[in-house]
Amino acid sequence: MVNFLKYRLIYFLISLLVIGAGLFSVFKWSYCYSIDFVGGSNLEYRFDKIVAEKSINKILQNNKIQSVYLEIKNQNLSLRTKPLEQVQENNLKNSLEKNLKVKITVLKSETVGPTLGRETMIKTGVASILAILGILIYMSFAFKGFNYAMAAILAIVHDLLVVIGCYSLLSHFYQAEVDTMFVTAVLTTMSFSVHDTIVIFDKIREYFQTEGKEDIEYFANKALTETMVRSLNNSMTIVFMLLSLTLLGGTSIRFFIITLLVGTITGTYSSPFIATPILVWLEKRKKQKVN
Repeated sequence: MVNFLKYRLIYFLISLLVIGAGLFSVFKWSYCYSIDFVGGSNLEYRFDKIVAEKSINKILQNNKIQSVYLEIKNQNLSLRTKPLEQVQENNLKNSLEKNLKVKITVLKSETVGPTLGRETMIKTGVASILAILGILIYMSFAFKGFNYAMAAILAIVHDLLVVIGCYSLLSHFYQAEVDTMFVTAVLTTMSFSVHDTIVIFDKIREYFQTEGKEDIEYFANKALTETMVRSLNNSMTIVFMLLSLTLLGGTSIRFFIITLLVGTITGTYSSPFIATPILVWLEKRKKQKVN
């Protein structure tokens, strides 16, 4: 049996450093938000020839359109602005074709108002809170102990902080946008994290039922020793799949896949090295109060 809990302070230090770097990025640089959250118009045009960015900016100024993001790759233009009416968008397209003497193929045209953006943010927060409450209630009943649920929730919070911190770094250095796919990845991370935690906690509970009232730290180390290989094998199959998608998948889902990859790794780490030490600490504290 391996004494994993012997190095619990090292585990907490690693988590503290990663979360600290992420929170620094969140407060320093925040995020790049997609139009799903802040509202706006997202346009993608393809020209029949290469055009200069300076010329496009001049046309935008003439049409009194303020760009939030503008990028030209070869003959493709990606443009994000404040919400545009259909008439404004048509005038912009006509102005580009007339002044640049090009033919435009519309690849994408979507507009989201700021009201819908705020609604999306509210629904995202409510969904996260409901998920955490559901997990808390389920684990409290399943394990007949509040400490098990609390340890699992704290591990989920740990994973959330790691994911949102890492995504802030991606947002700052690689312009990854917070969109509905990011929300999906975050909620998926929460479910994956608690899945491994339940397996370990169920083993600990099983030992208490079959072997009596031994020290919980002994049972926790025994449970980790027996489940570690299974957890790693399960996680590595997911990691290899996500790595291949990151390298070979399309750009539209790349940051979504990277977020899932970060969530999978931190979820695999937090179950044995965050949730279990917290459970042991809570149970020992409870035992001391009883005595």
